[in-house]
Amino acid sequence: MCDDAHLISGSPLNEKLLFRQANYSCGDNMYEEIPEIKVAPPGPKASEIIKRDRETLAPYNRPFYYPLVVAGGEGSVVRDVDGNEYIDLNSGLGVLNLGQCHPKIVEAVVSKVKSFMHYSYTDFCYPEPVELGERLNKILPVKCKYFFASGGTEANEAAVKIAKHYTKKHYFIGFIGAFHGRTHATMAFSSTSPVQRRYFHPLMPGVILVPYAYCYRCPFKLTYPDCNVWCVDFIEEWVLKKWLPYEETVGFFFESIQGENGCIIPPPEFFPKLKKLADKYNLLMIDDEIQVGAGRTGKFLAIEHWNVIPDIITLGKGIAGGIPLSIAAARSEVLDLPPGAHCTTTGGNPIACVAAQAYLNVLYEEKLMDRAMQLGEYTIKRLTEMKGRYDIIGDVRGKGLHMAVELVKSQKTKEPIGDVCKELIGRMFKRGVLMVTGGISSIRIMPPLTIPQDLLDKSLEIFESTIKEINKEYYKP
Repeated sequence: MCDDAHLISGSPLNEKLLFRQANYSCGDNMYEEIPEIKVAPPGPKASEIIKRDRETLAPYNRPFYYPLVVAGGEGSVVRDVDGNEYIDLNSGLGVLNLGQCHPKIVEAVVSKVKSFMHYSYTDFCYPEPVELGERLNKILPVKCKYFFASGGTEANEAAVKIAKHYTKKHYFIGFIGAFHGRTHATMAFSSTSPVQRRYFHPLMPGVILVPYAYCYRCPFKLTYPDCNVWCVDFIEEWVLKKWLPYEETVGFFFESIQGENGCIIPPPEFFPKLKKLADKYNLLMIDDEIQVGAGRTGKFLAIEHWNVIPDIITLGKGIAGGIPLSIAAARSEVLDLPPGAHCTTTGGNPIACVAAQAYLNVLYEEKLMDRAMQLGEYTIKRLTEMKGRYDIIGDVRGKGLHMAVELVKSQKTKEPIGDVCKELIGRMFKRGVLMVTGGISSIRIMPPLTIPQDLLDKSLEIFESTIKEINKEYYKP
């Protein structure tokens, strides 16, 4: 048994689940029976809760992907209210980098909640946020000051205000296909679906969106590397030189890897070239790492893969192991907001801050970024082999454990088949593997960094069998 067995003494979990919790990080071979579908989903309990949900709550996205009603889970295993157990390949949309209920996160939260729950960090001071900021300054590639909030969009709103106040400018350049949130300012930057913007105008003015480096579906119909990364030159030649006053422009706001758009990874030259352009025109680099940061790609920040240091960084989702926390970090001279210019009553929550400290301890002590790189390379290799067997797979891309498979009508035409993507993840759900779609025609794969090898292999086997089945049904040569 692992040393963490004491953390769940007295738990109502049955013996099987108790054993898994106690042996959370001890390796494979505990999951022979996973996935386990006892009742065809959605089962009766799930169906009842979904009905009540629709009658009571705002729509959000439920059930956008499939009718999953979660009761809990352990690590990379998610359990629904009818007792079915699934392999988690989406980490709760990137929130659960360590999986469900990691013992170290549980221990930190339980210990803190017994003594200190909250006391407005807007008006008073306490140690936990200070200690977390000091810890992050030993990790990030630049010394920063920090603003703490709860959700990713809050951190991005803060980043916008920090950047505006520092530069005293008002134009921003964002990228088509990015997702930065659904609050009023962040909606102006988000452009993965019209539904995020429809009927909400006017949005924050001054946001100019330009094409992103989506090489598989180049907006300019060019081919890399012959294009010489024209998407960056386009910004200078057709935006900054034609109509956008650069002296009134704050900077670039971007996702280092576009997540919701389908794990879009720019070519190696893109960010260095964009940084050079930013330096030329005195523009800030504002890097949204909310989904891909905190170690998911094998680096603490995904932007580190390109050796570029941003001026403002936002973090969220996985940074506190499942507890709501988001962060806007900026170079010390950039974060110059005066007292009262921006704050949030629940920011810097001590429980969330100690959960983040526990997350960082596990991330580094267990060398999970190295593991993310190794498992990511392994998974990309297997998916690329599948691409060679099934014409329905058009593209495979990823860094670390943030990956996507783009489905197409054929590899030659690249015609997207988004409805088939939804059909595929629906079948995967019924077979016990949780995945989500992205962009116009992609399947995203982002399991917990702690996923055991045997569960990863099982999920890839189920994925290939489902791809084979759908390829036969839908592919028309």
